[in-house]
Amino acid sequence: MPPLRDAPVRSAVPPPRPSEARDPQTRLAGRSTASPRRHHGGMTSPAYSVHPTPIGEALIVVTDEGLVTLDILDAPVDAVLSGLSARLHAVPAEDAAATAGVAGQLDEYFAGARRDFDLELDWQLASGFVRAALQAVCDIPYGETASYAEVAIMAGSPGANRAVGTACARTPMSIVVPAHRVVRSDGSIGEYGGHPERKRFLLDLEGAGAAPGRKAAPGE
Repeated sequence: MPPLRDAPVRSAVPPPRPSEARDPQTRLAGRSTASPRRHHGGMTSPAYSVHPTPIGEALIVVTDEGLVTLDILDAPVDAVLSGLSARLHAVPAEDAAATAGVAGQLDEYFAGARRDFDLELDWQLASGFVRAALQAVCDIPYGETASYAEVAIMAGSPGANRAVGTACARTPMSIVVPAHRVVRSDGSIGEYGGHPERKRFLLDLEGAGAAPGRKAAPGE
């Protein structure tokens, strides 16, 4: 695991844009090379694979709209897929070729060779304020952090700090939607779904300090 760092303060949060129109399918620019399987009759079946990462096995699920789930597994994959199938109203089929585009970018990220993901996102598992907050989280740059209060402002709901925390905990797409960049106002990183060590790893990988707005200086 990379060493902990202290870092100078630099503003990480863009001006609030509560009225900004967001396209839920193109929140991250570009298109994944993933191409999910299709049933007879032209209906799309989600595809999945389990891919190793430095912080655990990642379940990757894609649809014809894009990445719908990226989950670091804490439970048996069959149990997670069962619950996910009910939410998607479709049973994902194992297909590493269909998820290869996402897996490749994930590998590049952990190798330090990628700062931004170039993927289509399928937001069907997030709605209402959860989606608004997570789309605001996507505006936090690589290597920087924002507080829950700052994200609430960015999402157009000042004061909704707790709701932002709930949204981050419920994100269907970890890492790609960088909920790990959201920290408490006092600089502590929070629980990150009961795995603060994962959050610390990701922040250190990106060279970010713990306090909102911090970024590591070159050479640190």
